[in-house]
Amino acid sequence: MKPLSIETRNAVLQTMAKLVEQERNQIILTNQEDLADYDGSDLAMEERLKVDDKKVDEMILSLNQLASQEDPVGVERFHFTHDNGIKVINKTAAFGTILIIYESRPDVTIEAGGIAFKSGNKILLKGGKEALKSNLKIVSLWHQALEANKVSKDWVEYLNYNRAETQAFLEKPTQKVDLIVPRGGEKLIEFVKAHATCPVIVSGRGNNFVYVHKDADTDLALKVILNAKTSKISACNAVDKVLIDPKLPNFEGFTAILIETLKESNVEVIVDKSLENFEDTETLQNEDIWYEEFLDYKIVIGTIDSEENAIDTINKYCGGHSAVIITRDDRAAKEFMEAIDAAAVYQNASSRFTDGGQFGLGGELAISTDKLHQRGPIGLQHLVTNKWYVYGEGQIR
Repeated sequence: MKPLSIETRNAVLQTMAKLVEQERNQIILTNQEDLADYDGSDLAMEERLKVDDKKVDEMILSLNQLASQEDPVGVERFHFTHDNGIKVINKTAAFGTILIIYESRPDVTIEAGGIAFKSGNKILLKGGKEALKSNLKIVSLWHQALEANKVSKDWVEYLNYNRAETQAFLEKPTQKVDLIVPRGGEKLIEFVKAHATCPVIVSGRGNNFVYVHKDADTDLALKVILNAKTSKISACNAVDKVLIDPKLPNFEGFTAILIETLKESNVEVIVDKSLENFEDTETLQNEDIWYEEFLDYKIVIGTIDSEENAIDTINKYCGGHSAVIITRDDRAAKEFMEAIDAAAVYQNASSRFTDGGQFGLGGELAISTDKLHQRGPIGLQHLVTNKWYVYGEGQIR
């Protein structure tokens, strides 16, 4: 498809923002139909499925922010003039067609779709059946926004496929697909990786850790852990595991308060054998639980006797997403942050900030746990490939 000018792309995004505002009530009512049809078997998925006024406000903000950002396409990255006079320039370029496969979240239809469109790409959207009515309503607004700016509706296409049809498309696409971005649980990601025939950006599992160092501020630790666990259990940046150094002053008092506070927030607390004497807890029975991402009101707390062992444990079990150290010791924090193999590492702050908007990117396509081609939140400026432009006057080699 012929590339769209930045002025046209921005106009479509601005029109889309206005349409979402105009259709706010209908979007929410349509979403309530999806919620009524959902069986409630997965608390995290149900939370992601819901669209309310706050979520619509976020959709509109995302579109307006995207429209105000610089064009990520055509940005010069490298310039070289050869001895023979040839000029070599490397610039960012659009991928072409991006397929986004996602579960339950209608806001992805806007936020991720908007980022892909702003960066010059045609968008194929494949949402989950649980959000079908919401997604189709939002896609109809995309089509209105495109047509209002004399742009083909083909730039945004919804694939209403079942699992078998999706697999067939992944294995033998009926149209050119340059990049696939799956957003959802581990089963969805593994399904896409197993069948895709083009590059896949993996938006992987969380299973994030907090390590409470022996020199931690315990009030700060309590605040961070409670926020990271309970503020949004459906988020991939939520915390699932806590490791505490028993050399922490008032270790037993802090641990008791932490468990009590989590229980007051209806969190199921599982502890390793070193903490089995604490009340209102379950003792860990299977070590495999350290690998699990919960997306639920559940947390595992254990002890660890050194920073080195904390690093080894986190690198063994975490999903490569986010990890936190709580400490006043900046040297220890530096060693921890440099040694942890994760997309985002923190000192004295909640892992809930691992998010494109919170990192100043103006939204995100996904949070990648792969190391290529971009790690962590993938913003507008990252959703590009590159292209070499070479200018000569008859030079030969």
